[in-house]
Amino acid sequence: MSDVVLFDYWRSSASYRVRIALNMLGLEFRSISVDLLAKGQKSPDHLARNPQGLVPVLDIDGHAFTQSLAIIEYLDETRAAGFLPSDPVGRQRVRQLSYAIAMEIHAVCNTGVVAELMRVATNSEAARDAWMQKFIGEGMVAFEKLLNHPATGKFCHGDTPGMADFCLAPQVYNARRWNVDLSGLPRVLEIAKRCEGLDAFARAHPHRVKEPT
Repeated sequence: MSDVVLFDYWRSSASYRVRIALNMLGLEFRSISVDLLAKGQKSPDHLARNPQGLVPVLDIDGHAFTQSLAIIEYLDETRAAGFLPSDPVGRQRVRQLSYAIAMEIHAVCNTGVVAELMRVATNSEAARDAWMQKFIGEGMVAFEKLLNHPATGKFCHGDTPGMADFCLAPQVYNARRWNVDLSGLPRVLEIAKRCEGLDAFARAHPHRVKEPT
């Protein structure tokens, strides 16, 4: 049994990013589901792992790490993974792209924010869908423009997948889930399709890791 343990949830974008990174490294890991819909993230056991009550939490190298991008950067630094470029300008750009998704789009579309929206909204499901389409749609339009850059290659930065791609693929999955129109975003769609064709991304996909119901 692997001593690397990922506390995650099958549909969590942040968990999806870390699954991709672990798969890219070829690291075997054991996944323990924290059911967000059942409020498992607020259980005493999970709050002891992460006082924020969020997933993922990665137990590795004798430590418990939280925050998906911080986890990915740790893996990059300790495994010489190449998830970020070696040059400062390149690293800044990959962080910029990653943060545009993880800290802008995802921050206002995560489970906690949407649950509160549905609590206070009159027509909660319609409000939720409109909210997701607005913020994911606007964010992805901006991301498409960020990809209009000489450093964009087959992937978000250059010709090998890295941290920005680990963020993009889950966000495209979420966009499709919420019926966001991506038809005018050719670079986003091309890179996402290329990512989806890679085994490390495919094995991390929510539909591949969802527990039987």
